[in-house]
Amino acid sequence: MTSGGTRRMVVGVVVALVALAAPATRADVDPAAARGRLVLAAEPTGALSPSAAKAKLAAKDATPGPQPIAIAGRIGAKGMEPFLEGKASFVLMEIPADDHGAKPGHDSDNCPFCKKRSANAPLVAVQFLGADGQVVPLDARKLFNVAKGTDVVVTGKAVFDPKLAIPVIQLTADGIHVREPAKAAGK
Repeated sequence: MTSGGTRRMVVGVVVALVALAAPATRADVDPAAARGRLVLAAEPTGALSPSAAKAKLAAKDATPGPQPIAIAGRIGAKGMEPFLEGKASFVLMEIPADDHGAKPGHDSDNCPFCKKRSANAPLVAVQFLGADGQVVPLDARKLFNVAKGTDVVVTGKAVFDPKLAIPVIQLTADGIHVREPAKAAGK
């Protein structure tokens, strides 16, 4: 399969996984209340990278079904749009392990080092559900003040199905902590 074919397949699988819930109406959701319920003031301890979370969830001794977890990642989707318009959902990737990824203007989608490292790393399809069990119908970018490239720690319950064609962790989130961007040297 070509790189473009693989990318289209990844987009299709991630969008399908995140968009499974039926649409809800925005008029029923108070953005301030949702933000107050979901945004964590302090970063949760013990957060795992997507790769470490995959290993934990796929371990032979792992309990079947959704597991409580905290995952630290960078909002992005390997060259695709990580957000669904009007939904409290997004896709996470690995945060680069070294400091070259923290440099201003770094684009992990076009960095050969980051691409090689993330080739086998799982994506994390994150969705925040309301009391009705549906994805909160508020755009995650506005609800959490995040963008592509923002580092976050998300808590919730996750599952990993090793039978999928691409490695994707499905995380039903109950909290998010947005990390402060690294300061540039000399500032």
